[in-house]
Amino acid sequence: MTTIAGQAVLVTGGNRGIGRALVEEALRRGAQRVYAGTRQPWTHPDERVTPLILDVTSGAQVRTAAAAVASLDILVNNAGLALYDDLSDRSAIERSLAVNLFGPYDVIQAFLPLLTRSRGAIVNNLSMNSFAPLPVIPAYSISKAAAFSLTQSLRALLAGRGVRVHAVLTGPTDTDMTRGFDIPKASAESVARAIFDGVEREDEEIFPDPASESVAEAWRSGALKQLERQFAAIAETVPAP
Repeated sequence: MTTIAGQAVLVTGGNRGIGRALVEEALRRGAQRVYAGTRQPWTHPDERVTPLILDVTSGAQVRTAAAAVASLDILVNNAGLALYDDLSDRSAIERSLAVNLFGPYDVIQAFLPLLTRSRGAIVNNLSMNSFAPLPVIPAYSISKAAAFSLTQSLRALLAGRGVRVHAVLTGPTDTDMTRGFDIPKASAESVARAIFDGVEREDEEIFPDPASESVAEAWRSGALKQLERQFAAIAETVPAP
């Protein structure tokens, strides 16, 4: 079992929505230090919080943030972008991939030495759209499906270093991102609690709300999860390049 208490946690997109709720939940669970990555200057009254200017699409900001962190136990890739589109404009896909796929990838690579040293955890906040696209936000869905595959790949590749990799398959949550959807939504606070519950249980996939939990058992016992494990086992027999 993992514990948040006494740990150093970094949350990207930490000043609003699920990210802000994750910062507060980490503090409530006794985190020693919480780094909140934000695109604009931001302050927090708790002295355990260290804001970092961190646009995940900026290589320079990612490198500067990594240099400012002395140790890290848990990295939460939460920053995300959702655009309404119809796939008629390639730039919507490129923007979504830049934030939702390459952003987490670059952040992980920058902080991986610290996470390897602490034998820590990477938590990628994805979406149920990783499994099935929502046609009104197809570019977002494409990027989240790619980020889910990235998460699964990193899980297998980093296991030997003692770094755990979690996929959070979030359903509709009451944040600015879902303001235009008139559907039942979980609160950001309840989602944050469930995410850290899953991290502490060391769940590979975390289903943090009623909508996502409805598919949790089918995923965990299904053929695709078994296939992921089979492929990971095969990879262990292949010599490193």
